[in-house]
Amino acid sequence: MNRAKQLRKNMTVAERALWRHLRSRQLAGYKFRRQQPIGRFIVDFACLEKRLVIELDGGQHAEPEQAANDAERSEWLHKNGIRVIRFWNHDVLNNLDAIKEAITHALG
Repeated sequence: MNRAKQLRKNMTVAERALWRHLRSRQLAGYKFRRQQPIGRFIVDFACLEKRLVIELDGGQHAEPEQAANDAERSEWLHKNGIRVIRFWNHDVLNNLDAIKEAITHALG
């Protein structure tokens, strides 16, 4: 099984919570894909039409090595014309309405 497919089958609790609101064009009518390969990366969620990527980060992303990897990923995506917005998992789980509002704003 390829890596993106594995990640789709094993989404985190926060990813599943957000996906329920992104799937089937539920958010502002835009199509999102989950665990989408872009270049050498697999991003959590992507709206290809708006060239927007949403990344959800758990506590491990605060570690220096992972933070450096995240910065490299974001830089590569930015250089390729893709905007990246990041949210902490706990924010998705505790304040989903604000997260949806921020995503809607980024789409505009």
